Amino acid sequence: MSFITPELMCIVLVSLVAITLLMGFPVAFTLAGGSLIVTLIGAALGVYDPTLLIAFPQRVFSIMTNETLIAVPLFVFMGVMLERSKLAEELLENMARLFGGRPGGIAYAVCLVGALLAASTGIAGATVVTMGLLSLPVMLRRGYDPSLACGVITASGTLGQIIPPSIILVILGDQLAIAYQNAQFEQGIFSPDTVSVNELFAGALFPGLLLVGLYMSFIFIRTLINPNVAPAIEEDTGWSEPGFLLNFIVSLVAPILMIVAVLGSILSGIASPTEAAAVGGSGAILLAAFKLNKSVQKLVLAGVVSFALMLGLAMSFDLRLQVDVLETRDIIAIVIAGLATVVFAIAMSTAVITTYRTLSENGKPVLFEVMGTTMRISSMVFVILIGATMFSLAFRGFGGDEYIEHWLESLPGGTVSAIIVVMLFMFLLGFFLDYLEIVFIVVPIVAPILLQMEVAPGVLMSPVWLGVMMSVNLQTSYLTPPFGYALFFLRGVAPAEVTTPQIYKGVIPFVGIQLSALVILWFFPGLTTWLPGLIYE
Repeated sequence: MSFITPELMCIVLVSLVAITLLMGFPVAFTLAGGSLIVTLIGAALGVYDPTLLIAFPQRVFSIMTNETLIAVPLFVFMGVMLERSKLAEELLENMARLFGGRPGGIAYAVCLVGALLAASTGIAGATVVTMGLLSLPVMLRRGYDPSLACGVITASGTLGQIIPPSIILVILGDQLAIAYQNAQFEQGIFSPDTVSVNELFAGALFPGLLLVGLYMSFIFIRTLINPNVAPAIEEDTGWSEPGFLLNFIVSLVAPILMIVAVLGSILSGIASPTEAAAVGGSGAILLAAFKLNKSVQKLVLAGVVSFALMLGLAMSFDLRLQVDVLETRDIIAIVIAGLATVVFAIAMSTAVITTYRTLSENGKPVLFEVMGTTMRISSMVFVILIGATMFSLAFRGFGGDEYIEHWLESLPGGTVSAIIVVMLFMFLLGFFLDYLEIVFIVVPIVAPILLQMEVAPGVLMSPVWLGVMMSVNLQTSYLTPPFGYALFFLRGVAPAEVTTPQIYKGVIPFVGIQLSALVILWFFPGLTTWLPGLIYE
């Protein structure tokens, strides 16, 4: 059957996967099962080399032993535990009282809390739900325009996709690292440069802050034109209340400490993302125990101080025991670090017991509920990744990557057209697939091709810039009506009087802001490349 060609089988593979996904079949099993069926048919027809399937177990083993990906369940655990600690509720209440005396005050508070939660947890969907439950009823009672309130909440809740430590940045960084090496191998570079998740975190920091600034600027302009869409709170907002400023500062301490401990340790090079995620998970347990049980607060604070002391000693002294000569000051530092370790271990044990003994609203121990949620989310991520690996193996075996490369290179406009087409394709996929599936399916295919293209004569595309552009693009798709995931999350927790058209109407200006941010990053790539270059080069 000469009409059966690898090109035709590529079309069959993509069509089968697309149709079954639209029918509602689970993504992971659709990718793996559909790909396996098509490869077996292709092998039977003589257009696919079945020996390529031998690589699949090795690829799965590489995924499961990838140290970078260990950060995923740790960051998920940290985010879910912080959610259970009522951190968002306390932050939002104090921020609203701080800004409530001016038009749009609660909207400003939502933006800032969304940014702090994004930098503390890195989980977008949970943030949208949490902010919707806490702030939307308050904003509606205060006379806010429902559309504006919904738009602010959905946009701020999705900042966790771009502000590090974002789970999507961890996964995107891992995929881009592989793609960048493949791109250099294709160019004949056999001692390739690398790109790390740390660099992607650094590159995404300024764009994330840019989005927060653009959101707040929009709220300012909107309330300047019509203050009635977000009226000020007329009663006392807390400034004159004794102790308000102290309480406000205390409520900020926890998220700021988490940000410094996790993001600061990554950007400074003290810890890898995986190590920082472990620190974040420990800190989340301590914070949850602090919030849930007042009787252990002093011990938890002692644990936090002990950890900070250990970190300071590790940076200032040589704490290794396997040295020929130990100086007196190093011996003293080792002893103090040992005592601090004991205190920290006691505090952590107490915190774990507290979260185990405290029951959630569902009547289950908080620790068990968090661990169960972490297991479900992490399992979903890795099963999808394994399925996407099978799809990639099948697609490449039929020569699909070569067809995509030739097609992108033949587009009129060169690199510009290729970037626009890929971004538009990923944007549209975001209506139907979660960002995890898109990263696992699309990035391994298109990124090695794009990273071989020149953005200027003699200047190849930066993997950090490409990763940040993809992340902002997926965040935009996450917001865009009618299929944006964030809209469904908010619709699920919004009061009955808020209609779906109001949610769609409110989010449209923020979609425009997201697209503006993409344009800014296009013309000013230094916003993504300057900080990584400063820190890591």
